[in-house]
Amino acid sequence: MRPGGRHFRKKGEVTDDTLQAIAVAESLASCGRFDPDDLVTRLFRGYIQRPEWYGPTSSAFFDLVGSGTLPHHAAYIVHQRRHGSRSNGSVMRGFPLGIFCPAPQVYELSLTCSQLTHYDPVGGHCSAFLNVMVSDMVRGSSRSAAFRHARSLCTHPEVHAVLGGYRNYTIIPGLDTVQCSHAALSCFMESRTFEHAVLSGVNLGGDADTVGACCGALAGAYWGSGAVPERWSREVEGYESLVQLAERVWKRGSSLP
Repeated sequence: MRPGGRHFRKKGEVTDDTLQAIAVAESLASCGRFDPDDLVTRLFRGYIQRPEWYGPTSSAFFDLVGSGTLPHHAAYIVHQRRHGSRSNGSVMRGFPLGIFCPAPQVYELSLTCSQLTHYDPVGGHCSAFLNVMVSDMVRGSSRSAAFRHARSLCTHPEVHAVLGGYRNYTIIPGLDTVQCSHAALSCFMESRTFEHAVLSGVNLGGDADTVGACCGALAGAYWGSGAVPERWSREVEGYESLVQLAERVWKRGSSLP
């Protein structure tokens, strides 16, 4: 929790991980459902606010959308131009989906949400795996049961192998969506507390904010907001409004038939 870094950030300042998750959460809370058009609009607003934080795939996507390209076409163009779209931008934003709806619905919804910006389906399956765990844990499931459920639902061979057998793979905190998801999951599964999990993820280095965001989402779903150290919560930019937004997402999802 220090200032500095590549982008000279302030102490406790959020990055694009939080900005994109906020967009997903606000869209769900406002619309009461997953609305792709509304979400893309909100995601684009976040990008305009702080474009310097955004990764290569997301930046290229939003630049095209800003120039008038339809989102589904923009995602395909970026995938072709960059010879792939395996970056982790669609994983880090998806966790409000797990708060909003139960696991049976969240897997397919996660795939759809990911494909808005990342044409390669692997990101969607990583997002779905972690979101299923979040969905189960915020509804009272144990960590091990949530993991087994996510593994049982996963249909992507690579994601099933790496996340489902996370202990068998070397942790690499990279921009690649499978590497990042694996790093976050591994740190969470092997940690004893929320603080231990987040510090383990962030201190791997690499794409630290995204590994930390993904690990923190899992840890928060399992240990609850009360486990966040007060010395952190008082420093995080907009912390109280983030908690209130999460509560809105939960209440809106819980009110659905």
